[in-house]
Amino acid sequence: MAGSGGKTLGNSCILLIVIAGMERFAYKGVASNLVTYLTDVMKMSNSAAAKTVNSWCGFTSMLPLLVAPFVDSYWDRYPTILASSFLYVAGLVALTSTALTRASYAANKTSSNSSFLFWSLYLISLGQGGYNPSLQAFGADQLDSEEELPSSKDEQKSNKKSVFFQWWYFGVCSGSLLGITLMSYIQDTFGWILGFAIPMISMVTSVVVFSCGSRIYTYRESEALDYKPMVNIVQSIKATALKLMHCRITLPNKSDVTELELQEKPLCHQNSSTNEGLVENPKSGFYVLENAKVLLRLLPIWIMLLMFAVIFQQPPTFFTKQGMTMKRNIGSKFKIPPATLQSAITLSIILLMPLYDKIMIPITRLVTCHEKGITVMQRMGIGMFISVIAMASAAVVETRRLHISGEMEALGAHSETVPFSIFWLLPQYILLGISDIFTVVGMQEFFYSEVPVRMRTMAFAMYTSVFGVGSYLSSLLIATVEAVTSSNGRQSWFSDDMSEARLDKYYWFLASLSALSFLFYVLLSACYRSRRDLDLDNENCK
Repeated sequence: MAGSGGKTLGNSCILLIVIAGMERFAYKGVASNLVTYLTDVMKMSNSAAAKTVNSWCGFTSMLPLLVAPFVDSYWDRYPTILASSFLYVAGLVALTSTALTRASYAANKTSSNSSFLFWSLYLISLGQGGYNPSLQAFGADQLDSEEELPSSKDEQKSNKKSVFFQWWYFGVCSGSLLGITLMSYIQDTFGWILGFAIPMISMVTSVVVFSCGSRIYTYRESEALDYKPMVNIVQSIKATALKLMHCRITLPNKSDVTELELQEKPLCHQNSSTNEGLVENPKSGFYVLENAKVLLRLLPIWIMLLMFAVIFQQPPTFFTKQGMTMKRNIGSKFKIPPATLQSAITLSIILLMPLYDKIMIPITRLVTCHEKGITVMQRMGIGMFISVIAMASAAVVETRRLHISGEMEALGAHSETVPFSIFWLLPQYILLGISDIFTVVGMQEFFYSEVPVRMRTMAFAMYTSVFGVGSYLSSLLIATVEAVTSSNGRQSWFSDDMSEARLDKYYWFLASLSALSFLFYVLLSACYRSRRDLDLDNENCK
């Protein structure tokens, strides 16, 4: 592979990063402004549109968790990417035809058109469920696929993986930036038919480019497909349960106890004593159960990251609705589309990511004496803390917006637009972008390094599932808060009249929950032992 020395990425990796950016352009071109389409075109309420977007994003992010076991067990990644991209493109075609149909027919076709809209959105989700984790795992396969994970003893290879994850995210954010800024402007200015057709064309182009690069890719060894992780996990759990049901408890005799007492070598964990044999036989039940225990060991960290994912559901929903009520003029004619401000997140990532590598890592390396400056766990924690500050900033700005709106109503000047510049929303977007640099890249590397070698697709599925469950959790919080705050005839915090809504209280509520989640994360991180540390303990125990 070209450029395999040092930290340079090969041609195949670079091509796949470009393809990932094109896919993100298509997805963000649809998702970033979808709440506006649902409220302005489909005539949904603010809360219903937000819950719809959250549910769709949640389903889209959760689906890889269901597809990944089959990719690891039965399918190869290359044909999976091609098959999934076909479903992806079909969904975008259906979505474009939905906008075209609605523009062509009368308003009495709304109900059937709504059903077709949702079917097209969930067809996109089905395609993305196999596409995204397979593409990223396929990209990681390009980096010496026979090597161990970042838990390997070879620090140079570990750093190379870290560089790959950072540049992968850089490419994804570049595509997202273009999708958010360009498509939101086109959708608001030229209409939704063109606004959905361009993402469709981008996705078709990415599939063609991916197919053209077939000759330069590194493919997974075919023998790896003989190992079916999830199937063997189920079979081994079943076999272990049967043994426990029929086993007999026997006490050791006196000679066995004496022999144990006379041993001078300290006793080690069972998995370390049989580690070599298990590596030779990866299909053994004990080996598979150890892999399952690794996944369960990640569950507490996974849960603590959910509130971070909830916060990231706010920019395409309530942040966008918040911006629609603010002064958006630049000059006398041009108005900033509210969804465009989401580009501040990706723009801050693109601008600050190189500074993270060139400035922050060398400085922190001098302080911590750690090869990467800070550990992956510390990196995720810093990002979570910054996200709490971002929500506090959002709450302060919304309080000010409501204050100005109240003053206008007191003077009898009721208007949907408040004379308060939309650029006051920039700090919360930029802070979320900074937190993204730390947490999201850290999450990718963390899950990738902590799962068994042959379950790489599952690693990326676990990462995306955080945002999937976070989307559903966000919908649940919205429904709960709406039910509580609208009781006794009161206005809900999510009132369609933005002068009556109390998004500031909701933002403070999210900031409090996120701060609590961050504290629990710090406690868990202090007790957590990485896979590499456990391997070193086992080696020292031999």
